[in-house]
Amino acid sequence: MEDITTYFHDYFIALDIAKTSAEYLNMIVLLAILLVILFISDFISRKIILQAFSTFAAKSKTNFDDLLVSHKAPRNVAHIVPLIIALKCVPIVFVDFPAFETIVELLLKLYNVVLVIWIIRSVLRTLESYFKTIPSLKDKPIDSYIQVLMLFLWLVGIAFIFVLLTGIEIKTFFTTLGAASAVLLLIFKDTILGFVASIQVAINDTVRIGDWITMDKFGADGDVIEINLNTLQVQNFDKTITYIPTYALISESFKNWRGMSSSGGRRIKRAIIIKAKSVHYLTDEKIEELKKIQLISDYLGQRQEDITSYNTTNNADKSVLINGRNMTNLGVFRKYIQNYIESHSAINKDMTIMTRQLAPTPQGLPLEIYAFSSDKRWQNYEYIMSDIFDHSLAAVPYFDLEIYELSNYSPELSE
Repeated sequence: MEDITTYFHDYFIALDIAKTSAEYLNMIVLLAILLVILFISDFISRKIILQAFSTFAAKSKTNFDDLLVSHKAPRNVAHIVPLIIALKCVPIVFVDFPAFETIVELLLKLYNVVLVIWIIRSVLRTLESYFKTIPSLKDKPIDSYIQVLMLFLWLVGIAFIFVLLTGIEIKTFFTTLGAASAVLLLIFKDTILGFVASIQVAINDTVRIGDWITMDKFGADGDVIEINLNTLQVQNFDKTITYIPTYALISESFKNWRGMSSSGGRRIKRAIIIKAKSVHYLTDEKIEELKKIQLISDYLGQRQEDITSYNTTNNADKSVLINGRNMTNLGVFRKYIQNYIESHSAINKDMTIMTRQLAPTPQGLPLEIYAFSSDKRWQNYEYIMSDIFDHSLAAVPYFDLEIYELSNYSPELSE
């Protein structure tokens, strides 16, 4: 080794070159040789490692090793070989220049830290891509966890770089860093909150990728397409993207429609407003007329017998219609809608089916249809609901009822 160090130096001295110039020329020649060796060693190590990984990946059943190659992990590992050679040869190249040797060794140590970060980053990105291929993890916030690890990795790397540049002990550095933790907490507040939120979301299974959520405060109404450390991305139904701070998932209220998606139907909850003055008792003649409606003919017959029996038993004076028990056009219409919904082919019969009267309003009496469509797809759901209300609105006049409309509305008055 000593012969290599002095060989070119002695050669230049033999050519009657000044000692100082011989030392510089010796350093330049050795540095050039070292650079060539580093280039060749890097090329050979990359070829060997990449070939080994490719061969192993071809035989392996998992795609993890393929992802390692695509994220350049083997390529980064290959750089370790020339780095080791450089660290061993620097004292030889700069034997006559200790100051240069110190600087170059420092640069190589800094590069060593960065290289380790690159290698670990490649592995983390590989894990991220691999976990996303696992069906049970596709809807988990994998990005958040990887970003936290990357953040921690860079913080540790920056700490080692700072220690190398300043020469202080690593223990002293972290002791000082602990004293400055309050400032760091303030700087990384959103990141820390996002990390905590990501953990809670994953543990409590609050939100998954692919869930339909509604968050009125942020104008979000659509599918979750990404959950990372700082933001939650929601693709709204108009194809716009809403970015929501991840920590808002645990600090703000939102609606997750996953329960509906995983259930047997999608809820229909809408009312028809009936004019109160159109509600009245039914005469026998009107009842006979309504018996022609097949969905309620049996009901009307049975109901009429029960009412007649009751009124006879209690000697009700039916010269005044209000006396005794009676049927109303609204009650019969409500029963008709109930039977119609129960017989509708697009309604899930195993879930709640109800036609109910809500509290009166200044506009009239709301008659609400409450049921669940079997088809949960948005477009089909809207079609089913429209079909039901098309029929219901058209049926109203058959029962001598009227629908509330704002008769004195004028477009000019609304402007």
